[in-house]
Amino acid sequence: MNLNEGISVDPEQCGGKPWIRGMRIRVKNVLEMLGFGMTEVDILAESSYPEAADLRASQLDAAWLTDHKVLRNV
Repeated sequence: MNLNEGISVDPEQCGGKPWIRGMRIRVKNVLEMLGFGMTEVDILAESSYPEAADLRASQLDAAWLTDHKVLRNV
């Protein structure tokens, strides 16, 4: 799977926030679980979905979202 194909965005679903492959698991939720100390193994054990590639896609999507120019008004 191409990692960026694992993330969906639709203004009509999940409040327009990115989520994993059309399911109701948002990228934000994956990042929060990782941020609170859950490992990939922990996350995968709690649910039959997502897959390991989905977790990587979420992290990659978040990295791309932070890669933007910062405009400063001086």
